[in-house]
Amino acid sequence: MSAGVSIDLVSVPSGLVTLSDRRTRRRWTVQVAAFELAAYPVTEGLYQRVTGRGGPHRHRPVESVSWWDAVRFCNALSIVEGRTPAYRWGQAADEVDWDVAADGYRLPAEAEWEHACRAGTTGPRYGPLDDIAWYRGNSQERRHAVGGKLPNAFGLYDMLGNVWDWCWDRYDPAVYGDYRVLRGGGWFDEHWSCRASVRRRSHPDLAIDDVGFRVARSVHPMTAIR
Repeated sequence: MSAGVSIDLVSVPSGLVTLSDRRTRRRWTVQVAAFELAAYPVTEGLYQRVTGRGGPHRHRPVESVSWWDAVRFCNALSIVEGRTPAYRWGQAADEVDWDVAADGYRLPAEAEWEHACRAGTTGPRYGPLDDIAWYRGNSQERRHAVGGKLPNAFGLYDMLGNVWDWCWDRYDPAVYGDYRVLRGGGWFDEHWSCRASVRRRSHPDLAIDDVGFRVARSVHPMTAIR
C-alpha cells in the first residue's frame, strides 16, 4: 500500500438478507457472497490523500460528494494500491459498468450494505440508537469523527447515522431513472431514518452535507461485467 494511504477492511461473511421498500411495499431476498467492507466511512483525510481534495476535518466522514465522486475515488484508490479498478466508463460520460472480476475498490451493493449493517440482527438497528449512531437527537446537527460510537457485531462503525452511504444500485430505474440508493441515515435525520431497512434515493450528481460513502472489495471475484 502506498505510504500515507491506509484503510481498514472488515470481512463480511456470506448470507441471506431480505430488503423492503416502504413506497412500493415490496420485499425481496438476496444471497450475498462474502466480501470486504471498510470499517469506517471514507474520511476527509483519506479522501484528500487519494484525490488531493478534501476539508480540514481529517477524521470526519467526507461529505458533499456525489455518487460520481465516490466511484471515481474507488478507482483512484485502486490505482494507488496497484489493483484493477472496478469501474469502466462507456462511450458516454454518464455510462459506467462494474467489472465484478476486478480486485479493486467499489461501492457496496445495496444488499451487501444491509447484510453488513444488520450483522446477524433482525430488528431495525444493531443496538440502542444513542450508542451506535450520530443523528439529530445527539449530533448537535453536525458530523462527528468516525468510530465515536459502538460498532456492530462485524466490527463496522457508523453504519447508521453520521452520513448516508452511497450504494452502487439504481433505486428504481423504471420510475426514477439513474437515481442511486443511499443507506444508513445521517446526522440531521430523525431516529426513524436511522434504521437498517431505510432506503433513500437521489440523483448521482447530488452533493450535500449529510451524504458520504464507504468502500467495499470483492473476495471471490466473478467473471462478468454489469
